[in-house]
Formats: sequence, structure tokens, C-alpha cells
Amino acid sequence: MDLLRDPPNLFSGPYIDRRSEAREAASWLAEARADHRARYLVAGSAGHLMEEAGAADVPRIAWLSGDHPLVQSAGNERIVLLGWFRGTRSLLLDLGDETPLALPPGARFEELRPLSNRLPADEAGLLAYARALVIWRLRHRYCGICGYRTFPERAGHVMRCSNPSCSHEVFPRIDPAIIVLVSDGERALLGRQASWPPGRYSTIAGFVEPGESLEDAVAREVLEETGVRVRRVDYHSSQPWPFPSSLMLGFHAQADSSTPLHVGHELEDARWFTREEVAAVYRAGGALAPGADVPLLPPAHAISFVLIATWFDRGGGASLAALRGGSR
Repeated sequence: MDLLRDPPNLFSGPYIDRRSEAREAASWLAEARADHRARYLVAGSAGHLMEEAGAADVPRIAWLSGDHPLVQSAGNERIVLLGWFRGTRSLLLDLGDETPLALPPGARFEELRPLSNRLPADEAGLLAYARALVIWRLRHRYCGICGYRTFPERAGHVMRCSNPSCSHEVFPRIDPAIIVLVSDGERALLGRQASWPPGRYSTIAGFVEPGESLEDAVAREVLEETGVRVRRVDYHSSQPWPFPSSLMLGFHAQADSSTPLHVGHELEDARWFTREEVAAVYRAGGALAPGADVPLLPPAHAISFVLIATWFDRGGGASLAALRGGSR
């Protein structure tokens, strides 16, 4: 297994120099305010402040400079040091659940999820990072132990209880979730939820429970949702998924195909698909006969597609990405 995946999964990769040691300096905010090159990314519960997409239909971050009135009027507790993005000090202006009355010309708030596969990869990663921090800060405005207000420390990456007799610290939280492509070699096991688009099938996924290893979580989720037992579990890669705060940990698993398929309560259906069935929709250019028995796969920017494609490509012949058209 390679240490770094190339290309990295969406929202992953070395898109920013975090320089976490800079968060410890008491002067971090003064230095940021004095840096005329510093840029501010604006986000809150309303979404991310984005430039209106031009003729190329490529959305971009609506960066603000330190002298912009919105930045100048922001309280210090709303500023978070993200790191150095493309070599420039970059900060988050966290609006929380407030929305400014006046926005910069040509800018508007947009949700990350529908934008994610249209953004430049590094900007998608940066916005995912910012979104995770915004959600975490919104959910930890009060101490979970004594109920007092919290205030930010360490450049916005720690929330501390304001009660001197408590002073509980809360760090950014992520929820680990496994996502697994189960196969018996020639077939892949895919399931679908009732809320998905018609025909959509994907890999099996679920959250890791307390006191459970990742491998145990894979085996449990697959058994609960499909009735299939797995004999071997191999790590593939991971993907931050800030909707709202997950880290998707991707695996391949070898199935004990002697166990019968039994659909659990979280899925509407689960089935085995051959490589030919997986490829059929792309070979047909998306124009399939009514009732064609093939899966509509997840979007290419999701780790679920990456796991399916990795299994598919081991069969030789054209890669699944090539059949699909190679889009991210």
C-alpha cells in the first residue's frame, strides 16, 4: 500500500500548510491582522462565500482582504487561523449562524456539497476543512460539562469553558465511519438506500461504534446490512467528509460467498454485480434499455466510486474511469 494516494481522494491531499505551531503563539492574531497579504475565507451556517461562477462555470472562493469592512468589524473570536494556502496566510472568518446584511459585489453564500466536484481540488479541500471547523464551533458554544459559554483558544482550534472552576477544553471532533467494497473476486456486493436516486447502488458504510476496531466495524456493518460474512479486510484510503463531520475510512473486504444474502433494515436492496454489469452503463454511454439490470454508481469524487473502480480495474481491460469519461 502506498503511503499517499495519487491522485488523492477529494478533500484530501497537501492542499494547505497548517503550521499548527503558529496557533500556540500569543501574537498569532496581531500578526495576521498586520499581514497585508493575509486572506480571509468567509463561512457560516449559511454556507461559504463564493464568487459567482463565470462563463467557465468554475466556482471560486470569494477571498476578502484584511481591510475589508466585514473583516474589520468581525470580533476576534470569529477569526480562525487555517494555515498557509498557496503560500499565503489564510484565515477563516466564522460567521456562525449570522448572515451579514451586505455582501461583496458578485458574491453569495453557497453550500459546499453541490459545489465540491466543480471546484479546483485544493479549494475543495480548504472549504471542507473550514466547514468542519464551522460546524464544530457552532455545536460547542456551551460547555458540555457545566453549561457555561465557551471561548476560542489556540487560533480558534480549541474551545474552552469560561467557568474558571471547569475550564474544560474541547478539540475539533470527527466521526470515524467505515466504507467497504466487498467482493468474492469476480463480483462486487453493492447496496442501495431508499432515499437515493433510482437505480443508485454503492458500497456498504456505517459508523464505528465505541470499543470497536475498524476491522470489526467492517465485519459488523456488512453482516448487519447484507448478511454476508467477510474473511479478510484490507485498508485502501480515507476521505474527509464534512457532512457534517465524518472521516470515511475505505476498505476492500473478501466475502465468504457461502453465506446467503439477507438485506438489513438500513438498505432497500443489496445485490452482487459482475464487472460486466458495472461497466454496462458506461459502455452504453448512459443510454440503457428500460429495465436494464445494471447499477447507477456513485459520483466519481466519492471514495465509494474509488473503491469500486479499484476492484473493477483489477480485472484488466479498460479502467472504469476511462469508461466513465475520466471526470473527477
